[in-house]
Amino acid sequence: MRILVTGGAGFIGANFVHWTRQHRPEVEVTVLDALTYASDGSSLAPLGDAITLVEGDITDAALVDRLVADSDLVVHFAAESHNDNSLVDPSPFLQTNVIGTYTILEAVRRHGVRLHHVSTDEVYGDLALDDPARFTEDTPYNPSSPYSSTKAASDLLVRAWVRSFGVQATLSNCSNNYGPYQHVEKFIPRQITNGIDGLPAKLYGDGLNVRDWIHVDDHNSAVWTIIDKGRLGETYLIGADGEQNNKQVVQAILRALGQPEDSYEHVTDRPGHDLRYAIDSTKLRTELGWAPQYADFDEGLKATVAWYRDNEAWWRPMKDRTEAKYAAAGEAVTAR
Repeated sequence: MRILVTGGAGFIGANFVHWTRQHRPEVEVTVLDALTYASDGSSLAPLGDAITLVEGDITDAALVDRLVADSDLVVHFAAESHNDNSLVDPSPFLQTNVIGTYTILEAVRRHGVRLHHVSTDEVYGDLALDDPARFTEDTPYNPSSPYSSTKAASDLLVRAWVRSFGVQATLSNCSNNYGPYQHVEKFIPRQITNGIDGLPAKLYGDGLNVRDWIHVDDHNSAVWTIIDKGRLGETYLIGADGEQNNKQVVQAILRALGQPEDSYEHVTDRPGHDLRYAIDSTKLRTELGWAPQYADFDEGLKATVAWYRDNEAWWRPMKDRTEAKYAAAGEAVTAR
């Protein structure tokens, strides 16, 4: 099988490529990535010549067409994904998430190539902190930011191309990922690298906003399960029952770092901060037989902390740039 992975030098995409090389070595992998600030070719460097990396934009129709024509499957991770950045300038999110997905869809339609589209639970909006409900495949879309609204648009485009043109596609919406190779502007790696540097952890507001965390390897094993067993045209929600509020996450990070659980400080909450995300992955588990490896959040987090300790050469340059940017803007922390 020849697969094209869009956004394969970003956090989840790069981990997907590593997972694929480890568990599906017979698969030939080509990565298409624009190598923007949030992606890094060095994340794929350990794989050497085992993969092909093409630097380019998914809105480049000619390039996308050529790469899709040589593929049996497209796994579409490429996206602008940072909520805070979408509030400052939504335009890159429209270009990449909407126009880019349209470009991919037209190429797979022309060449009859299977597509798996990767999306987020943020398209469903948020839930009340005291609401026992969780998102399911039938939850109405209710995005609350330029980022989540453009991801919702991309999902709807895929569904429309399936129904209108017979495109062979599956979709997945996943909860918050953590693990190796995540940019240090994101919540968990920023707290980990701050702790390594002896800086205090930081929380938005009271820290009670809840996210449903999943280790990136579990996300990617689920994606392959959907590719192998999923029904065409169907959406599957990926989650590992990892609900934690931000305060609990920070305390778990501090424990993993061997630091006091109260060694954090509060910072001003961001506008429109979603209260709670929670995934019901029953369909994926019962229909396709998937289960997470990292069912224990603390264990997955310990492994992640160990990875950042052991791979400072990967994150140190972006850490310095990121902290300088936030200091200049007077910002203290970012988180999905």
